[in-house]
Amino acid sequence: MSIDLAKVDAIVAKKGKGPQMAIPVLQLVQEEFRYIPLEAIERIAETTEMTESQLYGVATFYAQFRLTPVGEKIVKVCHGTACHVGGAEGITEAMESRLGVKNGENTPDMRYTLSSVACVGCCSLAPVVMVENKTFGKLDRKKAAEIIDTLEKKSEDRGASSHE
Repeated sequence: MSIDLAKVDAIVAKKGKGPQMAIPVLQLVQEEFRYIPLEAIERIAETTEMTESQLYGVATFYAQFRLTPVGEKIVKVCHGTACHVGGAEGITEAMESRLGVKNGENTPDMRYTLSSVACVGCCSLAPVVMVENKTFGKLDRKKAAEIIDTLEKKSEDRGASSHE
């Protein structure tokens, strides 16, 4: 998959070329493409004072960075202690069944990525799922699967209203 290198160049022009700008540049690249493509790392290294190994080191050190494509929406299933005790495994299984993918995978249409996470910090709502910045708590398997149904309905409603 080829990316628009002009977008990478614009990010570098906006943030700067010094090695101290590695994190901000990578953050904007990820914001643009939803992950950090290898082509972007190569281009940044070609046009800045940063090397590919420095950039790759930063991108692999910090958990916020992704080096593989993700779906438009990341469905995060909390597996912290409270959520684990509350049935997080069953929530993950329900999401896997509803989305047709295993934990860590993307749906074929790249709409969703299913991801188990250590903790989202909403222990009183356990078990919890987060999609974008929205938290869904006190879930069971059925309620978890319904989250995707709700997101799909909202997406259809937006699509219908934009065609009117």
